[in-house]
Amino acid sequence: MSGATTESRGVLGRGPVFWGVLMLIAFGISAALSISGAVEGAAEIILMIVPAALIVPLFTSASRRIDSGGAGCLKGEAQRRYLKRIAISTSCYMVAMGLLVYVEKAENVDVAIRILVALLPGFGVIGVFWAIGRLIVEEQDEFIRMLVVRQSLIATGFALSLAAVWGFLETADLVPHADAFWWPVMWFLGLAIGAVSNRIQYGTWGAV
Repeated sequence: MSGATTESRGVLGRGPVFWGVLMLIAFGISAALSISGAVEGAAEIILMIVPAALIVPLFTSASRRIDSGGAGCLKGEAQRRYLKRIAISTSCYMVAMGLLVYVEKAENVDVAIRILVALLPGFGVIGVFWAIGRLIVEEQDEFIRMLVVRQSLIATGFALSLAAVWGFLETADLVPHADAFWWPVMWFLGLAIGAVSNRIQYGTWGAV
């Protein structure tokens, strides 16, 4: 029976670690292609949608693991609300990116509409930051809260350090220009690094 269940789950039954690593690899490839100039314009925007779409199975598997009390996952209502907020923010981000691609290809679009559409993906990213902040505020377990804060601090240090080093190298004309929207992506990568650090030191990932 267990073998049949495992088989029926298939690829979609893989855990959040699998989807998280796959998403980060996709973001890394997208960033490399963008910064190197291999893709530009609408193609660059479309390329960013692909790794973002992987967040859907990532949080689906994470929610499943919370419900089942899987190993390395800390169960709680605050994390369930966190997953819902992340799912909403990510969905809004992908829709906004689709609109941005459409506007980029369209002709004679009013400037005000272009400004509004260009702002929408940023609001989706802000929604992710807000969801993490609410998780820290709402989480009642002090140990879990500490793990989330630790994970966020590691992500912040990683992203800001990378931005500073890259910025100085760019000033010296040693590396290509990197658009500013990639630094939040690096922060999300830092979250994964923080989760691995939590897992190694405390035996659990922290924020799902």
